[in-house]
Amino acid sequence: MRSFHFPGRSTVHAQNGMVATSHPQAALAAIEVLRDGGTAADAAVAGCALLGVIEPQSTGIGGDCFSLVQPRGEGKITAYNGSGRAPMAASAEWYLERKIQAIPLTSAHAVSIPGAVDAWATILREHGKLGFDRVLQPAIKAAEEGYVVAPRIAFDWNNQFEKLKKGTNTERYLLPHGRPPQVGDVIHQPELGKTLRAIAKDGRDAFYKGPVAEDMVETLRGIGGLHTLDDFASHTTEVTSPIGTTYKGLDVWQCPPNGPGITMLVMLNILSRFDLTKFPPLSVQRFHLEAEAARIAYMIREQHVADPAHMKIDVAKILAKEFADEHIGKISMDRLLDLPNVAPPMNPSTIYITVVDKDRNVCSFINSIAHSFGSAIVSNKTGVLLQNRAGGFRIQPDHPNCIAGGKRPLHTIIPCLVTKAGRAVMPYGVMGGQYQPVGQVHVLTNILDYGCDVQEAIDMPRGLHYEGVYQLEDGVPADIVDGLKKIGHKTTNVVSPLGGGQAIWIDWEKGTLTGGSDPRKDGCALGF
Repeated sequence: MRSFHFPGRSTVHAQNGMVATSHPQAALAAIEVLRDGGTAADAAVAGCALLGVIEPQSTGIGGDCFSLVQPRGEGKITAYNGSGRAPMAASAEWYLERKIQAIPLTSAHAVSIPGAVDAWATILREHGKLGFDRVLQPAIKAAEEGYVVAPRIAFDWNNQFEKLKKGTNTERYLLPHGRPPQVGDVIHQPELGKTLRAIAKDGRDAFYKGPVAEDMVETLRGIGGLHTLDDFASHTTEVTSPIGTTYKGLDVWQCPPNGPGITMLVMLNILSRFDLTKFPPLSVQRFHLEAEAARIAYMIREQHVADPAHMKIDVAKILAKEFADEHIGKISMDRLLDLPNVAPPMNPSTIYITVVDKDRNVCSFINSIAHSFGSAIVSNKTGVLLQNRAGGFRIQPDHPNCIAGGKRPLHTIIPCLVTKAGRAVMPYGVMGGQYQPVGQVHVLTNILDYGCDVQEAIDMPRGLHYEGVYQLEDGVPADIVDGLKKIGHKTTNVVSPLGGGQAIWIDWEKGTLTGGSDPRKDGCALGF
Protein backbone atom coordinates (compact mmCIF):
# COMPACT_ATOMS: atom_id res chain seq x y z
CA MET A 1 0.00 0.00 0.00
CA ARG A 2 1.29 3.44 -0.90
CA SER A 3 2.17 6.00 1.75
CA PHE A 4 -0.55 8.63 1.96
CA HIS A 5 2.02 11.16 3.17
CA PHE A 6 3.29 11.55 -0.39
CA PRO A 7 1.68 12.56 -3.69
CA GLY A 8 0.35 9.69 -5.73
CA ARG A 9 -2.72 7.90 -6.99
CA SER A 10 -4.70 5.21 -5.28
CA THR A 11 -5.86 2.18 -7.20
CA VAL A 12 -9.53 2.29 -8.21
CA HIS A 13 -11.81 -0.56 -7.11
CA ALA A 14 -15.21 -1.73 -8.36
CA GLN A 15 -17.41 -4.77 -8.91
CA ASN A 16 -19.61 -4.14 -11.94
CA GLY A 17 -17.30 -2.61 -14.51
CA MET A 18 -13.98 -0.81 -14.91
CA VAL A 19 -12.47 1.49 -17.50
CA ALA A 20 -9.02 3.09 -17.70
CA THR A 21 -8.17 5.68 -20.35
CA SER A 22 -5.84 8.63 -20.91
CA HIS A 23 -8.57 11.27 -20.41
CA PRO A 24 -11.28 11.54 -17.71
CA GLN A 25 -14.00 12.42 -20.22
CA ALA A 26 -13.25 9.28 -22.24
CA ALA A 27 -13.30 7.15 -19.09
CA LEU A 28 -16.65 8.68 -18.11
CA ALA A 29 -18.11 8.16 -21.60
CA ALA A 30 -17.06 4.50 -21.51
CA ILE A 31 -18.56 4.00 -18.03
CA GLU A 32 -21.85 5.54 -19.21
CA VAL A 33 -21.93 3.06 -22.09
CA LEU A 34 -21.45 0.19 -19.62
CA ARG A 35 -24.26 1.55 -17.44
CA ASP A 36 -26.49 1.74 -20.52
CA GLY A 37 -26.05 -2.00 -21.01
CA GLY A 38 -23.13 -1.90 -23.41
CA THR A 39 -20.31 -4.40 -23.43
CA ALA A 40 -16.59 -3.85 -22.90
CA ALA A 41 -16.23 -3.56 -26.68
CA ASP A 42 -18.96 -0.91 -26.90
CA ALA A 43 -17.30 1.08 -24.12
CA ALA A 44 -13.83 0.83 -25.64
CA VAL A 45 -15.00 2.13 -29.02
CA ALA A 46 -16.98 4.94 -27.38
CA GLY A 47 -14.00 6.05 -25.33
CA CYS A 48 -11.62 5.75 -28.24
CA ALA A 49 -13.85 7.71 -30.62
CA LEU A 50 -14.12 10.50 -28.07
CA LEU A 51 -10.34 10.53 -27.59
CA GLY A 52 -10.01 10.95 -31.36
CA VAL A 53 -11.64 14.35 -30.88
CA ILE A 54 -10.28 15.51 -27.52
CA GLU A 55 -6.77 13.97 -27.74
CA PRO A 56 -6.11 14.64 -31.45
CA GLN A 57 -2.34 14.42 -31.23
CA SER A 58 -2.55 10.73 -30.38
CA THR A 59 -5.50 9.12 -32.08
CA GLY A 60 -8.51 9.47 -34.35
CA ILE A 61 -10.53 7.96 -37.17
CA GLY A 62 -7.62 8.69 -39.50
CA GLY A 63 -5.49 6.11 -37.68
CA ASP A 64 -5.14 2.39 -36.91
CA CYS A 65 -6.41 0.04 -34.21
CA PHE A 66 -5.44 -3.28 -32.60
CA SER A 67 -7.43 -5.11 -29.96
CA LEU A 68 -7.61 -8.32 -27.92
CA VAL A 69 -11.08 -9.42 -26.81
CA GLN A 70 -11.96 -12.30 -24.50
CA PRO A 71 -15.69 -12.90 -23.90
CA ARG A 72 -16.51 -13.44 -20.21
CA GLY A 73 -12.81 -13.39 -19.43
CA GLU A 74 -12.19 -17.01 -20.27
CA GLY A 75 -11.73 -19.23 -23.27
CA LYS A 76 -10.97 -18.01 -26.77
CA ILE A 77 -9.11 -14.71 -27.21
CA THR A 78 -9.53 -12.96 -30.55
CA ALA A 79 -6.96 -10.58 -31.99
CA TYR A 80 -8.09 -7.74 -34.25
CA ASN A 81 -5.55 -6.19 -36.59
CA GLY A 82 -6.96 -2.90 -37.81
CA SER A 83 -3.77 -1.62 -39.40
CA GLY A 84 -3.86 0.04 -42.80
CA ARG A 85 -2.02 -0.85 -45.95
CA ALA A 86 0.08 1.11 -48.39
CA PRO A 87 -1.65 2.25 -51.59
CA MET A 88 -1.53 -0.46 -54.25
CA ALA A 89 0.54 1.82 -56.48
CA ALA A 90 3.34 2.15 -53.89
CA SER A 91 6.64 0.36 -54.53
CA ALA A 92 10.26 0.78 -53.53
CA GLU A 93 11.16 1.25 -57.19
CA TRP A 94 8.76 4.20 -57.53
CA TYR A 95 10.48 6.00 -54.65
CA LEU A 96 14.03 5.10 -55.62
CA GLU A 97 13.47 6.33 -59.16
CA ARG A 98 12.61 9.70 -57.64
CA LYS A 99 15.65 9.68 -55.32
CA ILE A 100 13.48 9.24 -52.21
CA GLN A 101 15.43 7.15 -49.69
CA ALA A 102 12.98 7.36 -46.77
CA ILE A 103 9.30 8.17 -46.46
CA PRO A 104 8.89 11.86 -45.46
CA LEU A 105 6.77 11.79 -42.31
CA THR A 106 4.61 14.79 -43.22
CA SER A 107 4.00 13.81 -46.84
CA ALA A 108 1.07 12.02 -48.44
CA HIS A 109 3.39 9.04 -48.86
CA ALA A 110 3.41 8.57 -45.08
CA VAL A 111 -0.36 8.02 -45.05
CA SER A 112 -1.43 4.38 -45.10
CA ILE A 113 -5.14 3.60 -45.41
CA PRO A 114 -6.65 4.28 -41.96
CA GLY A 115 -7.82 1.00 -40.43
CA ALA A 116 -9.49 2.13 -37.22
CA VAL A 117 -13.08 2.61 -38.35
CA ASP A 118 -13.31 -0.80 -39.99
CA ALA A 119 -11.73 -2.41 -36.92
CA TRP A 120 -14.26 -0.70 -34.66
CA ALA A 121 -17.10 -1.92 -36.88
CA THR A 122 -15.74 -5.48 -36.85
CA ILE A 123 -15.29 -5.55 -33.07
CA LEU A 124 -18.75 -4.08 -32.44
CA ARG A 125 -20.35 -6.56 -34.81
CA GLU A 126 -18.78 -9.51 -32.99
CA HIS A 127 -18.76 -8.29 -29.38
CA GLY A 128 -21.00 -5.24 -29.05
CA LYS A 129 -24.66 -4.59 -28.35
CA LEU A 130 -25.17 -0.89 -29.06
CA GLY A 131 -23.73 -0.03 -32.49
CA PHE A 132 -22.12 3.09 -33.94
CA ASP A 133 -25.31 5.15 -33.60
CA ARG A 134 -24.93 5.05 -29.80
CA VAL A 135 -21.23 4.72 -29.11
CA LEU A 136 -20.17 7.64 -31.34
CA GLN A 137 -22.49 10.16 -29.67
CA PRO A 138 -19.94 11.42 -27.07
CA ALA A 139 -17.41 12.06 -29.84
CA ILE A 140 -20.00 13.81 -32.00
CA LYS A 141 -21.06 16.02 -29.11
CA ALA A 142 -17.46 16.97 -28.28
CA ALA A 143 -16.67 17.82 -31.89
CA GLU A 144 -19.78 19.89 -32.48
CA GLU A 145 -20.39 21.49 -29.07
CA GLY A 146 -16.74 21.83 -28.07
CA TYR A 147 -14.35 20.32 -25.56
CA VAL A 148 -11.93 21.75 -23.01
CA VAL A 149 -8.20 21.24 -23.63
CA ALA A 150 -6.49 19.21 -20.89
CA PRO A 151 -2.92 19.83 -19.62
CA ARG A 152 -0.99 16.99 -21.28
CA ILE A 153 -2.80 17.61 -24.55
CA ALA A 154 -1.89 21.30 -24.43
CA PHE A 155 1.74 20.32 -23.72
CA ASP A 156 1.87 18.10 -26.80
CA TRP A 157 0.03 20.64 -28.95
CA ASN A 158 2.54 23.33 -28.06
CA ASN A 159 5.48 21.01 -28.80
CA GLN A 160 4.10 20.36 -32.30
CA PHE A 161 3.38 24.00 -33.19
CA GLU A 162 6.05 24.24 -35.89
CA LYS A 163 4.91 20.97 -37.46
CA LEU A 164 1.29 22.10 -37.54
CA LYS A 165 2.15 25.48 -39.05
CA LYS A 166 3.61 23.67 -42.07
CA GLY A 167 0.94 20.98 -42.48
CA THR A 168 -1.91 20.55 -44.94
CA ASN A 169 -5.08 22.22 -43.62
CA THR A 170 -3.68 22.01 -40.09
CA GLU A 171 -3.65 25.76 -39.46
CA ARG A 172 -7.35 25.85 -40.34
CA TYR A 173 -8.37 22.85 -38.26
CA LEU A 174 -5.80 22.56 -35.46
CA LEU A 175 -4.41 26.05 -34.80
CA PRO A 176 -7.39 28.21 -33.86
CA HIS A 177 -6.36 31.83 -33.49
CA GLY A 178 -3.02 30.94 -35.07
CA ARG A 179 -1.52 29.36 -31.95
CA PRO A 180 -1.64 26.07 -30.08
CA PRO A 181 -4.64 25.85 -27.73
CA GLN A 182 -3.88 26.48 -24.09
CA VAL A 183 -5.10 24.56 -21.05
CA GLY A 184 -8.76 25.39 -20.56
CA ASP A 185 -9.41 26.58 -24.12
CA VAL A 186 -12.58 25.30 -25.79
CA ILE A 187 -12.14 23.72 -29.24
CA HIS A 188 -14.85 23.01 -31.83
CA GLN A 189 -14.45 20.68 -34.82
CA PRO A 190 -17.78 20.76 -36.68
CA GLU A 191 -16.44 19.15 -39.86
CA LEU A 192 -15.16 16.17 -37.90
CA GLY A 193 -18.49 16.01 -36.10
CA LYS A 194 -20.29 15.80 -39.44
CA THR A 195 -18.02 12.94 -40.51
CA LEU A 196 -18.67 11.08 -37.27
CA ARG A 197 -22.41 11.58 -37.76
CA ALA A 198 -22.14 9.96 -41.19
CA ILE A 199 -20.35 6.94 -39.69
CA ALA A 200 -22.93 6.74 -36.88
CA LYS A 201 -25.69 6.62 -39.49
CA ASP A 202 -24.21 4.48 -42.27
CA GLY A 203 -21.38 2.55 -40.60
CA ARG A 204 -17.90 1.89 -41.93
CA ASP A 205 -18.94 2.45 -45.56
CA ALA A 206 -19.53 6.11 -44.75
CA PHE A 207 -15.77 6.39 -44.17
CA TYR A 208 -14.33 4.06 -46.83
CA LYS A 209 -16.74 4.89 -49.65
CA GLY A 210 -18.63 7.96 -50.82
CA PRO A 211 -17.96 11.65 -50.04
CA VAL A 212 -15.63 11.15 -47.06
CA ALA A 213 -13.34 8.73 -48.92
CA GLU A 214 -13.49 10.91 -52.03
CA ASP A 215 -12.36 13.92 -50.02
CA MET A 216 -9.47 12.02 -48.39
CA VAL A 217 -8.28 10.71 -51.75
CA GLU A 218 -8.60 14.15 -53.36
CA THR A 219 -6.61 15.70 -50.52
CA LEU A 220 -3.84 13.11 -50.68
CA ARG A 221 -3.53 13.03 -54.47
CA GLY A 222 -3.48 16.81 -54.49
CA ILE A 223 -0.20 16.73 -52.58
CA GLY A 224 1.39 13.85 -54.49
CA GLY A 225 -0.16 10.76 -52.94
CA LEU A 226 -0.72 7.47 -54.78
CA HIS A 227 -4.02 6.67 -53.04
CA THR A 228 -7.18 5.63 -54.88
CA LEU A 229 -10.81 5.11 -53.95
CA ASP A 230 -10.27 1.37 -54.44
CA ASP A 231 -7.52 1.43 -51.79
CA PHE A 232 -10.05 2.74 -49.28
CA ALA A 233 -13.04 0.67 -50.38
CA SER A 234 -11.10 -2.61 -50.29
CA HIS A 235 -9.67 -2.18 -46.79
CA THR A 236 -10.40 -5.02 -44.34
CA THR A 237 -9.60 -5.88 -40.73
CA GLU A 238 -7.69 -9.09 -40.04
CA VAL A 239 -9.22 -11.30 -37.36
CA THR A 240 -6.74 -13.81 -35.94
CA SER A 241 -5.60 -15.66 -32.83
CA PRO A 242 -3.07 -14.09 -30.47
CA ILE A 243 0.52 -15.18 -29.90
CA GLY A 244 1.93 -15.64 -26.43
CA THR A 245 4.52 -16.80 -23.96
CA THR A 246 4.60 -17.61 -20.25
CA TYR A 247 6.18 -15.60 -17.45
CA LYS A 248 6.04 -16.37 -13.72
CA GLY A 249 3.27 -18.92 -14.32
CA LEU A 250 1.04 -16.54 -16.29
CA ASP A 251 0.30 -16.49 -20.01
CA VAL A 252 0.96 -13.22 -21.81
CA TRP A 253 -0.86 -12.57 -25.10
CA GLN A 254 -0.21 -10.18 -27.98
CA CYS A 255 -1.55 -9.58 -31.48
CA PRO A 256 0.61 -11.33 -34.11
CA PRO A 257 2.73 -9.51 -36.72
CA ASN A 258 2.61 -7.04 -38.40
CA GLY A 259 2.07 -5.90 -34.84
CA PRO A 260 5.28 -5.73 -32.80
CA GLY A 261 3.92 -7.51 -29.72
CA ILE A 262 6.31 -10.36 -30.44
CA THR A 263 9.09 -7.99 -29.29
CA MET A 264 7.61 -7.81 -25.81
CA LEU A 265 7.26 -11.59 -25.66
CA VAL A 266 10.90 -12.09 -26.64
CA MET A 267 11.93 -9.64 -23.92
CA LEU A 268 9.99 -11.68 -21.36
CA ASN A 269 11.64 -14.87 -22.58
CA ILE A 270 15.05 -13.27 -22.11
CA LEU A 271 14.31 -11.84 -18.66
CA SER A 272 12.83 -15.17 -17.51
CA ARG A 273 16.44 -16.45 -17.49
CA PHE A 274 17.31 -14.00 -14.72
CA ASP A 275 16.06 -13.59 -11.17
CA LEU A 276 15.10 -9.92 -11.15
CA THR A 277 14.15 -10.15 -7.48
CA LYS A 278 17.87 -10.27 -6.65
CA PHE A 279 17.97 -6.57 -7.55
CA PRO A 280 15.86 -3.67 -6.26
CA PRO A 281 13.24 -2.37 -8.72
CA LEU A 282 15.16 0.90 -8.95
CA SER A 283 18.69 -0.36 -9.48
CA VAL A 284 21.45 -0.26 -12.05
CA GLN A 285 21.22 -4.02 -12.51
CA ARG A 286 17.48 -4.07 -13.19
CA PHE A 287 17.65 -1.18 -15.68
CA HIS A 288 20.69 -2.70 -17.37
CA LEU A 289 19.06 -6.12 -17.82
CA GLU A 290 15.91 -4.50 -19.18
CA ALA A 291 17.97 -2.54 -21.69
CA GLU A 292 19.94 -5.59 -22.84
CA ALA A 293 16.74 -7.62 -23.26
CA ALA A 294 15.26 -4.78 -25.30
CA ARG A 295 18.33 -4.45 -27.51
CA ILE A 296 18.26 -8.17 -28.34
CA ALA A 297 14.49 -8.26 -28.90
CA TYR A 298 14.46 -5.15 -31.11
CA MET A 299 17.32 -6.52 -33.19
CA ILE A 300 15.37 -9.77 -33.69
CA ARG A 301 12.27 -7.78 -34.65
CA GLU A 302 14.21 -5.74 -37.19
CA GLN A 303 15.60 -8.88 -38.83
CA HIS A 304 12.56 -11.16 -38.77
CA VAL A 305 9.26 -9.27 -38.45
CA ALA A 306 7.11 -7.54 -41.08
CA ASP A 307 3.73 -8.05 -42.74
CA PRO A 308 3.24 -11.86 -42.82
CA ALA A 309 1.22 -11.50 -46.02
CA HIS A 310 4.46 -10.45 -47.72
CA MET A 311 7.05 -12.65 -45.98
CA LYS A 312 7.20 -15.87 -44.00
CA ILE A 313 7.57 -15.29 -40.26
CA ASP A 314 8.37 -18.26 -38.07
CA VAL A 315 6.64 -17.02 -34.93
CA ALA A 316 7.05 -20.33 -33.08
CA LYS A 317 10.80 -20.28 -33.68
CA ILE A 318 11.19 -16.67 -32.57
CA LEU A 319 9.20 -17.36 -29.40
CA ALA A 320 11.09 -20.53 -28.54
CA LYS A 321 12.85 -20.03 -25.22
CA GLU A 322 16.15 -21.04 -26.83
CA PHE A 323 15.95 -18.68 -29.81
CA ALA A 324 17.98 -15.85 -28.28
CA ASP A 325 20.38 -18.10 -26.31
CA GLU A 326 23.41 -16.96 -28.31
CA HIS A 327 22.92 -13.42 -27.06
CA ILE A 328 21.54 -14.20 -23.60
CA GLY A 329 24.65 -16.19 -22.73
CA LYS A 330 26.80 -13.15 -23.42
CA ILE A 331 24.89 -10.73 -21.19
CA SER A 332 27.20 -9.31 -18.55
CA MET A 333 26.33 -7.13 -15.58
CA ASP A 334 29.37 -4.87 -16.06
CA ARG A 335 29.29 -4.08 -19.79
CA LEU A 336 27.01 -3.79 -22.81
CA LEU A 337 26.52 -6.49 -25.39
CA ASP A 338 28.18 -5.84 -28.73
CA LEU A 339 25.08 -5.63 -30.93
CA PRO A 340 24.34 -3.80 -34.17
CA ASN A 341 22.60 -0.46 -33.68
CA VAL A 342 18.90 -0.68 -34.52
CA ALA A 343 17.27 2.57 -35.66
CA PRO A 344 13.54 2.07 -36.29
CA PRO A 345 12.19 4.67 -38.71
CA MET A 346 9.57 6.06 -36.34
CA ASN A 347 8.77 6.58 -32.66
CA PRO A 348 5.11 7.63 -32.55
CA SER A 349 2.40 8.26 -29.95
CA THR A 350 -0.95 6.59 -29.22
CA ILE A 351 -3.80 5.99 -26.77
CA TYR A 352 -4.65 2.79 -24.94
CA ILE A 353 -7.97 1.80 -23.31
CA THR A 354 -8.78 -1.19 -21.15
CA VAL A 355 -12.32 -2.20 -20.21
CA VAL A 356 -13.88 -5.03 -18.21
CA ASP A 357 -17.67 -5.15 -17.92
CA LYS A 358 -20.04 -6.77 -15.40
CA ASP A 359 -20.07 -10.04 -17.37
CA ARG A 360 -16.25 -9.93 -17.32
CA ASN A 361 -15.99 -9.41 -21.06
CA VAL A 362 -12.45 -8.12 -21.49
CA CYS A 363 -11.25 -5.64 -24.09
CA SER A 364 -7.63 -4.55 -24.46
CA PHE A 365 -7.73 -1.78 -27.06
CA ILE A 366 -5.24 0.57 -28.70
CA ASN A 367 -5.63 3.23 -31.40
CA SER A 368 -3.09 5.58 -32.97
CA ILE A 369 -2.34 8.08 -35.71
CA ALA A 370 1.40 7.30 -35.34
CA HIS A 371 3.51 10.41 -34.67
CA SER A 372 2.04 13.28 -32.70
CA PHE A 373 -0.64 14.77 -34.97
CA GLY A 374 0.13 12.07 -37.51
CA SER A 375 1.09 13.30 -40.95
CA ALA A 376 -0.11 16.85 -40.21
CA ILE A 377 -2.50 16.37 -43.13
CA VAL A 378 -6.18 17.06 -42.52
CA SER A 379 -8.62 16.07 -45.22
CA ASN A 380 -9.95 19.16 -47.00
CA LYS A 381 -13.62 19.04 -45.99
CA THR A 382 -14.05 16.23 -43.47
CA GLY A 383 -11.80 17.27 -40.58
CA VAL A 384 -10.08 13.85 -40.61
CA LEU A 385 -6.48 14.06 -39.42
CA LEU A 386 -4.57 11.35 -41.27
CA GLN A 387 -1.93 9.08 -39.75
CA ASN A 388 1.66 8.78 -40.95
CA ARG A 389 2.00 5.08 -40.23
CA ALA A 390 3.52 4.36 -43.66
CA GLY A 391 6.52 6.33 -42.44
CA GLY A 392 7.44 3.07 -40.71
CA PHE A 393 8.26 1.42 -44.03
CA ARG A 394 11.79 1.13 -45.37
CA ILE A 395 12.74 1.93 -48.94
CA GLN A 396 15.24 -0.91 -49.14
CA PRO A 397 14.23 -3.73 -51.54
CA ASP A 398 16.01 -6.40 -49.45
CA HIS A 399 14.52 -5.30 -46.10
CA PRO A 400 11.60 -7.28 -44.59
CA ASN A 401 9.76 -4.02 -43.94
CA CYS A 402 10.26 -2.55 -47.42
CA ILE A 403 7.22 -0.71 -48.76
CA ALA A 404 5.01 -2.49 -51.31
CA GLY A 405 1.51 -2.08 -52.67
CA GLY A 406 -1.11 -3.36 -50.24
CA LYS A 407 1.50 -4.11 -47.57
CA ARG A 408 1.11 -3.20 -43.90
CA PRO A 409 4.08 -1.55 -42.16
CA LEU A 410 5.74 -3.01 -39.10
CA HIS A 411 3.63 -1.40 -36.41
CA THR A 412 4.29 -0.07 -32.91
CA ILE A 413 0.93 -0.31 -31.11
CA ILE A 414 0.34 -3.38 -28.94
CA PRO A 415 -2.56 -4.26 -26.62
CA CYS A 416 -1.73 -6.95 -24.08
CA LEU A 417 -3.75 -9.47 -22.10
CA VAL A 418 -2.45 -11.60 -19.23
CA THR A 419 -4.28 -14.82 -18.31
CA LYS A 420 -3.92 -17.63 -15.79
CA ALA A 421 -5.18 -21.11 -16.65
CA GLY A 422 -7.15 -19.58 -19.52
CA ARG A 423 -8.87 -16.91 -17.44
CA ALA A 424 -8.19 -13.18 -17.85
CA VAL A 425 -6.09 -11.64 -15.09
CA MET A 426 -5.05 -8.28 -16.51
CA PRO A 427 -5.80 -6.47 -19.76
CA TYR A 428 -3.27 -3.66 -20.00
CA GLY A 429 -1.12 -1.57 -22.27
CA VAL A 430 1.63 1.02 -22.22
CA MET A 431 1.64 3.72 -24.87
CA GLY A 432 4.59 5.54 -26.36
CA GLY A 433 5.80 4.44 -29.79
CA GLN A 434 8.90 2.26 -29.72
CA TYR A 435 8.71 2.23 -25.92
CA GLN A 436 5.61 0.03 -25.82
CA PRO A 437 7.23 -3.44 -25.62
CA VAL A 438 9.68 -2.17 -22.98
CA GLY A 439 6.92 -0.39 -21.10
CA GLN A 440 4.72 -3.46 -20.99
CA VAL A 441 7.61 -5.58 -19.72
CA HIS A 442 8.50 -2.90 -17.15
CA VAL A 443 4.95 -2.73 -15.78
CA LEU A 444 4.44 -6.51 -15.78
CA THR A 445 7.72 -7.24 -14.01
CA ASN A 446 6.94 -4.47 -11.50
CA ILE A 447 3.83 -6.50 -10.61
CA LEU A 448 5.07 -10.09 -10.87
CA ASP A 449 8.67 -9.67 -9.67
CA TYR A 450 8.37 -6.72 -7.31
CA GLY A 451 4.85 -7.08 -5.91
CA CYS A 452 3.54 -3.69 -7.06
CA ASP A 453 -0.17 -3.05 -7.48
CA VAL A 454 -1.26 -1.87 -10.92
CA GLN A 455 -0.95 1.83 -10.05
CA GLU A 456 2.48 1.50 -8.44
CA ALA A 457 3.64 -0.54 -11.43
CA ILE A 458 2.53 2.17 -13.84
CA ASP A 459 3.97 5.01 -11.76
CA MET A 460 7.51 3.65 -11.46
CA PRO A 461 10.24 5.58 -13.36
CA ARG A 462 11.09 4.36 -16.85
CA GLY A 463 13.86 4.16 -19.39
CA LEU A 464 14.16 3.24 -23.07
CA HIS A 465 17.38 2.15 -24.76
CA TYR A 466 16.76 3.59 -28.23
CA GLU A 467 19.18 4.23 -31.09
CA GLY A 468 22.20 3.61 -28.88
CA VAL A 469 21.16 5.94 -26.05
CA TYR A 470 19.43 5.10 -22.78
CA GLN A 471 16.62 7.65 -22.53
CA LEU A 472 15.70 8.05 -18.86
CA GLU A 473 12.86 9.85 -17.15
CA ASP A 474 13.64 12.45 -14.50
CA GLY A 475 12.34 10.06 -11.86
CA VAL A 476 15.28 7.67 -12.34
CA PRO A 477 17.62 8.39 -9.37
CA ALA A 478 20.96 10.05 -10.13
CA ASP A 479 22.99 7.19 -8.66
CA ILE A 480 21.35 4.76 -11.11
CA VAL A 481 22.12 7.08 -14.02
CA ASP A 482 25.76 7.27 -12.90
CA GLY A 483 25.92 3.50 -12.49
CA LEU A 484 24.57 2.93 -15.99
CA LYS A 485 27.17 5.29 -17.41
CA LYS A 486 29.96 3.43 -15.62
CA ILE A 487 29.10 0.17 -17.39
CA GLY A 488 29.00 1.83 -20.79
CA HIS A 489 25.49 3.21 -21.33
CA LYS A 490 25.13 6.56 -23.01
CA THR A 491 22.27 8.28 -21.19
CA THR A 492 20.03 11.26 -21.72
CA ASN A 493 16.96 12.74 -20.09
CA VAL A 494 13.73 12.62 -22.07
CA VAL A 495 11.77 15.85 -22.66
CA SER A 496 8.38 14.13 -22.63
CA PRO A 497 7.72 11.23 -20.25
CA LEU A 498 7.87 7.74 -21.71
CA GLY A 499 4.40 6.71 -22.77
CA GLY A 500 1.34 6.30 -20.62
CA GLY A 501 -0.36 3.18 -19.35
CA GLN A 502 -3.64 1.68 -18.21
CA ALA A 503 -4.33 -1.61 -16.45
CA ILE A 504 -7.18 -3.53 -14.82
CA TRP A 505 -6.51 -6.45 -12.46
CA ILE A 506 -9.33 -9.01 -12.17
CA ASP A 507 -9.78 -10.78 -8.83
CA TRP A 508 -12.11 -13.67 -9.60
CA GLU A 509 -12.33 -14.92 -6.03
CA LYS A 510 -13.43 -11.57 -4.60
CA GLY A 511 -15.41 -10.60 -7.69
CA THR A 512 -13.63 -7.24 -7.89
CA LEU A 513 -11.73 -5.13 -10.37
CA THR A 514 -8.69 -2.95 -9.63
CA GLY A 515 -7.71 -0.21 -12.07
CA GLY A 516 -4.69 2.01 -12.57
CA SER A 517 -3.99 4.88 -14.96
CA ASP A 518 -0.80 6.71 -15.83
CA PRO A 519 -0.11 10.15 -14.29
CA ARG A 520 1.98 10.87 -17.38
CA LYS A 521 -1.33 11.50 -19.15
CA ASP A 522 -4.51 13.32 -18.17
CA GLY A 523 -6.63 10.21 -17.63
CA CYS A 524 -7.91 7.97 -14.90
CA ALA A 525 -9.48 4.66 -14.05
CA LEU A 526 -13.19 4.65 -13.22
CA GLY A 527 -15.40 1.85 -11.98
CA PHE A 528 -18.86 1.24 -10.63
